[in-house]
Amino acid sequence: MSLRQDSTPAGDVRDRLIIGLDLPSVEEARRTVDRIGEAGTFYKIGYQLAYAGGFELARELVAGGKKVFLDLKLHDIGNTVEEGVRSVARLGATFLTVHAYPQTMRAAVAGRAGSSLKILAVTVLTSYDQQDLAEAGYAPGLTPAELVERRAVQARDIGIDGIVCAAPEAARVRAVVGPDRLIVTPGIRPAGAEAGDQKRIVTPAEGIRLGADHLVVARPIIKAADPRASAEAIVAEIAGAV
Repeated sequence: MSLRQDSTPAGDVRDRLIIGLDLPSVEEARRTVDRIGEAGTFYKIGYQLAYAGGFELARELVAGGKKVFLDLKLHDIGNTVEEGVRSVARLGATFLTVHAYPQTMRAAVAGRAGSSLKILAVTVLTSYDQQDLAEAGYAPGLTPAELVERRAVQARDIGIDGIVCAAPEAARVRAVVGPDRLIVTPGIRPAGAEAGDQKRIVTPAEGIRLGADHLVVARPIIKAADPRASAEAIVAEIAGAV
C-alpha cells in the first residue's frame, strides 16, 4: 500500500467523508485504499476489519498521513473502558466510538485525557427503528429520535466530543449539544444506492444540510466498480452542500 505522507490541507472537504473499510482482510483494505488514492483522507475501521488485523492497518494509515476512525463501540465496566481507550489513544486514531451509556462515556473521557483522540458517543444504531427499541426492552412508544436526544444530553454534560446519529436526528442533536461538538452520520446512501440494512438513511447532500460534520459511507464506495470515482462524486456532493 502506497501510504506516502498526505498533503491534505486543514479543513479540506475530503475530511468530511469517512470511508468505511468494511472488508474481511487487511490485504483487501490496503488494495481499496490504494484504488481510492487521494480521493480518500479519512477511513473507518470497524469490528470486521479490526479483528482481522485492522489495528496494525490503523497505524499504517496514520503513518501515511490519513485519519482513522476506530468504530469499536466500547461498552464495559468503567475501568475496562478507560484502559481500552488509553490504549487506542496510543494508535494515533482521530475518532473512537463508545456506546452512549453514562458510566461508559465518563470512563472514555478519562481514558483519552492528555491525547488528541476524540470520543464519539453512539446514541441509537441506524439499523434500529421503534419496533427494534421495543424488542430491546425500552418503554413502549419510545422513538429512536427521543432516545437519541436523551443520550445526546447526557453525552454533552459528560464532555463527549461528538455524537454518532442518523442524519434525520442531526438537527435535533445539534440543538442539544451546541455548535462546538461533532456530529458524525452513518446510514448515508447516494441517490440510487441500495439501503441494505440501514433504516434511517439520507443522501450525502441531505446529511450535510441536516447538520452533520462528517458522513460515513462504506458499501457505495468500497463495492463500487471504481471506488475512487465514487468517493470523488460524494465529496463533490458534500462540497456543493456546505
